[in-house]
Amino acid sequence: MKHIFITGANRGIGLSFVKYYLQQGHQVSATYRDTSTAQELLQLENDNPELSLYQLELTNYTAIQNVAKTLCHTPIDILINNAGYYGPKGYGFGYCDVEEWKKVFEINAIAPQKLVEALYPSLQLSRDKTIVCISSKVGSMTENTSGGGYIYRSSKAALNSVVKSLSNDLKPEGFTVIAMHPGWVQTEMGGPNALISTEESVKGLTKVIAQLSIENSGQFLNFDGTELPW
Repeated sequence: MKHIFITGANRGIGLSFVKYYLQQGHQVSATYRDTSTAQELLQLENDNPELSLYQLELTNYTAIQNVAKTLCHTPIDILINNAGYYGPKGYGFGYCDVEEWKKVFEINAIAPQKLVEALYPSLQLSRDKTIVCISSKVGSMTENTSGGGYIYRSSKAALNSVVKSLSNDLKPEGFTVIAMHPGWVQTEMGGPNALISTEESVKGLTKVIAQLSIENSGQFLNFDGTELPW
């Protein structure tokens, strides 16, 4: 049994991650922001003693520290930084809302770093020491051939930079830190025209995660395991 910590678990990919790891018999800790949108997740907690939930706003860094303190003597084998925010759509050149940009950037790039720092003592207690940040290939400089998407693209590019630095800083301690693209997924963010379901995405993501070794640390991987350019 492994202990997996998952953020943004109330819906979409995060909820599918929770269901998958519970089905595999693992212990899961998961966060959600709003009770009104987490009813299915809350029911899972009622039905599964292996699931522990934390209502958490990921930009509330004091609250993050409080959660970390409750787990400070509990090993975390895999941390999945899944929570993210797209921000307003259709904001092209000349129309980027600065306040929304700050919000997206903080949720997608700053909060994951602060969560890693807070949970670092619990991650150190594990043999796995695996950190997975759900990014997007729209954050890839190489893949950006169409422009636009300034707010979301820049936040995921920043997250990729965070991952790369974490991989360099923590690899000597045996940590594996990677960024992953989940595919174009049928979620509220991905929209109904997306190519794959959350279950298909998580099936691929978890297969890749299960096969990770420290040699993968610092990579940007697709949900099918292929490496993506930064």
